[in-house]
Amino acid sequence: MQRWQRDPLRGDQRPIRVQTPKNTLSPLERERLLSIANSAEFGHLSPSQIVPQLADRGQYHASESTFYRVLKAENQLKHRRTERPSQARGKPRALTANGPDQLFSWDITYLPTRVRGLYFYLYLFMDIFSRKVVGWQVYETESSELAGEVVRDICQREHIAPNQVILHSDNGSPMKGATMLATLQTLGVMPSFSRPAVSNDNPYSESLFKTLKYRPSYPRRPFENLLTARQWVNTFVHWYNHEHRHSAIRFVTPAERHAGLDSALLGKRVALYEAAKERHPERWSGVTRNWQPVSVVYLNPDQHVADKIGGKEGCLVLKNAA
Repeated sequence: MQRWQRDPLRGDQRPIRVQTPKNTLSPLERERLLSIANSAEFGHLSPSQIVPQLADRGQYHASESTFYRVLKAENQLKHRRTERPSQARGKPRALTANGPDQLFSWDITYLPTRVRGLYFYLYLFMDIFSRKVVGWQVYETESSELAGEVVRDICQREHIAPNQVILHSDNGSPMKGATMLATLQTLGVMPSFSRPAVSNDNPYSESLFKTLKYRPSYPRRPFENLLTARQWVNTFVHWYNHEHRHSAIRFVTPAERHAGLDSALLGKRVALYEAAKERHPERWSGVTRNWQPVSVVYLNPDQHVADKIGGKEGCLVLKNAA
């Protein structure tokens, strides 16, 4: 290394040696191994399946790792069965909202009935910025047609203009059904989807469902009928929107934040805390509590953004979704 540093123009002066292990397979043995791996009998099997079957016949040509190594060298270490191979899927598009009626999230959850194996289906839509439940319905089935009806009703009540809202969901059949997608296109609502089987891509709806099902008032017995389920959900939504002070939005209610009332409420809290500090400054070792409004909410942010907001504020925005 010292010689290399003294004379950079000569480059690395270490001798280049290509060592061949003494126990390497001969060309003939290598060809025999490839012919076995590519035969009609074993061509659809992995080496982990081939080697034991050969051993049961009293044949040993090479170890499992050698099979893998030779196939990799020949660029044959790929999916060998008939089903579709796994595909790498990228993270969903990063989304942000700095006001209400910009970014919605929705999902469907099961509500138990008195018949084992049968459920009611709760369709729940929320505004990610304000955390307000903007629409819901309980049905006996799940379908894209019913989901489209709920979305149409939400857009009418919230006065949603075309290309105003992005609607995020997972990859369930009601979410990606033809009727639902056609309804979104007609309304000018832009769809966004999670990766398959990745619940973290839709954290706000998942967290909302946990809040719903862990409420003390959640029935311990299954719902008797559809009307009973709808009445309970209506009570929950009213509590969640108008009484529940949400920790991720500085403990104001979702309805207050959705209506733009949170800034005035938080401003009063700032003045109250400052006055309390002036009366008893000895009781305060630092600044007063942070009551500044959360101005931006992120959904599936890119890594550099996640790192930037990964402190205390980021935990409030990203993790404590409900």
